[in-house]
Amino acid sequence: MKRAPIVAPKLKLVDPVWARIRSEAEEIAGGDPTLGGFIFGAVLNHETFEDALRHRLARRIGNMDISNDLVEQAIGDAQAAAPVLGEKARADILATFERDPACDRYIDPFLYHKGFMGLQIYRMAHQLWEMGRKDFALHLQARCSSLFSIDIHPAARIGQGIMIDHAHSIVIGETAVVGDGVSMLHSVTLGGTGKDHGDRHPKIADGVLIGAGASVLGNISIGSCSRVAAGSVVLMDVPKNRTVAGVPAKVVGYAGCSEPARTMDQDFSDKS
Repeated sequence: MKRAPIVAPKLKLVDPVWARIRSEAEEIAGGDPTLGGFIFGAVLNHETFEDALRHRLARRIGNMDISNDLVEQAIGDAQAAAPVLGEKARADILATFERDPACDRYIDPFLYHKGFMGLQIYRMAHQLWEMGRKDFALHLQARCSSLFSIDIHPAARIGQGIMIDHAHSIVIGETAVVGDGVSMLHSVTLGGTGKDHGDRHPKIADGVLIGAGASVLGNISIGSCSRVAAGSVVLMDVPKNRTVAGVPAKVVGYAGCSEPARTMDQDFSDKS
């Protein structure tokens, strides 16, 4: 088994997220030796968070069409062009840890959560799209859709600190915009309403909570810190700090708190 690289003593101060992931990885490898090879390959053999993330994404995406090595090289190009990608990934891990009651460790999203994985693949694809490598970006989108049932167009714009819980059947269209600190559950669609070209997808402001199975359709705006109830179909603009529900969705009250995406409170039956 390959020995883990020596980590600088001040890593906890320089990169606390990566330091904690490494510590949790060591606990896993020590507690279940059968996972040792996997944990060393995914985490402990890498010196930086960015290195480990690049390797992890490439191992999931690479296939007979485009090898792991070529995918890793392309992701490395994206990371070199946009170092902020690593910071966004860290923010997504923290968001998941904070908001998902089933997430007890920083390493869990990195190893196991397809919502986190799909979001990071999108982020790399988006950067490659911006760099003019649109076909490679579309390849990453297609592979992500096939593997995780998460279909995010690489031209969409998504902020940081995003939590996508369970993540199955997520669809985010080409001209969609998602702000910082947004939470969404499975089967959410941010889609268009027809065959029109141009700016045709929703604009989701910061701190919005979107419940499972909700569809937000058309070039409409969801105001900051609002809630979209599970199963709703939203066809019109939503003011900030409101809760909408129904088919078609209507305002049924205020958001119930200042940061619904963080509290994840989806019970609005007694709130007005």
